[in-house]
Amino acid sequence: MATSDPLDSQAFRKALKIGRPPNIVKLFPDSKALIVSGKYIDLAMQTKGSAIAMAANGRSHFVIRGALLAAQQANACLIIEIARSEGGASAYCAVNYWNIARQVNAACNELGITVPVAIHADHYGIKKEADIEPARMEIPTIFEAGMTSIAIDASHMPDDLNLLTNLALNPCVPAWAGLETEVGEIKGEQGLSTADEALFLIQGLNAHGIFPNWIALNNGSTHGIEASGQGIQVELTREIHETLTPYKVSGAQHGTSGNSSDRLRAIASRTRTTKANVATALQMISWGLEVNDYGNAILDAEGNFIKVVNEGVLETVWERMVAHAAAQGWKGGNYKKLNLPFENVLLGQPREIRDRMVDRVRAFAYDMLVNVFNARDTAPLCVDAIIAAGTCDPGPKAERIEAPEDWDEPAIRERAAAIVSDKGPEGDFDD
Repeated sequence: MATSDPLDSQAFRKALKIGRPPNIVKLFPDSKALIVSGKYIDLAMQTKGSAIAMAANGRSHFVIRGALLAAQQANACLIIEIARSEGGASAYCAVNYWNIARQVNAACNELGITVPVAIHADHYGIKKEADIEPARMEIPTIFEAGMTSIAIDASHMPDDLNLLTNLALNPCVPAWAGLETEVGEIKGEQGLSTADEALFLIQGLNAHGIFPNWIALNNGSTHGIEASGQGIQVELTREIHETLTPYKVSGAQHGTSGNSSDRLRAIASRTRTTKANVATALQMISWGLEVNDYGNAILDAEGNFIKVVNEGVLETVWERMVAHAAAQGWKGGNYKKLNLPFENVLLGQPREIRDRMVDRVRAFAYDMLVNVFNARDTAPLCVDAIIAAGTCDPGPKAERIEAPEDWDEPAIRERAAAIVSDKGPEGDFDD
């Protein structure tokens, strides 16, 4: 397989020695996998400019392997992630918060992956105040299991509770870890985020000495299969990012699977986005389903998925998957629930079938990394940053601007009450 120029071996060895966070060193003391803080991935994308790191949702072992091979081929940094709905305590995937680091580490060593990889706990969702105390217990366990980055997602709640929840849970996140926050639950064209909401959240965090690497918005994207054509609103995203300029926070783009490659290129070139989640597309591609050029599954006249013959899973296995989905009443995006009951079935297929599943993911992810996200050759930039810092933690990008006394709890509630926004409809928007 042709690759970009490999990382300088001496630089790689040095980065491996100093750049891995303490949890990774403890878990995998003899590993050659360069698993790093999400902070470094963000910095590498900023250094290149107009570049976005793929955050591949590792819903299966096949997706993890394919994404890693694509990143190695492109000489690009990579984030492998799993969301709480996908891999939390009530998961619909066999890959989860507590085993994803082991899978990534093992695959990196087996496949000879030398590019920097962060492992991200995406959408750690807090939907009500009663969720905060259990989260205080659970979040440390996922870092003990090898996470190097997390998204605290309290966007389901009003603005004041979103901020207060982020403040309450921040002590559970290691100082060296990458941090993402979110404003505006991902609901497509409904409940779009505003600059005022985003500024409120980031200013409140800043006042308390918390400097997120990324902020995710509801900027028109959706999770799962996008059929409306609405897609990401680039100008809204640009406007919000510009408003946040003094706070040096990058953008995290969710719901990429339903957006054209041109729209994603615009997000890379015209906004401050350095992380983009790719989930449903990689799942469908690994299974061998027909997709368009940006990974959205194509449906037949009856609304069914189209399986490409001799691609992805065995035809007999696909028939079993379709029958199981029908028996459960799962359609469209709910096919994601097939991941958990069928992971072991898929792993039990012949090697040539497993390899073609992985290679289909690799080919798609490579094209997205190079031709859409402009992430080629960002791996050396990440290594350079690690060596320059001399530690696993490059520190915060921003500094405190806001006065803490202006952001105590009464002030937070008063400020939030003055924000005019439309949160959109109630409902379950997890993916």
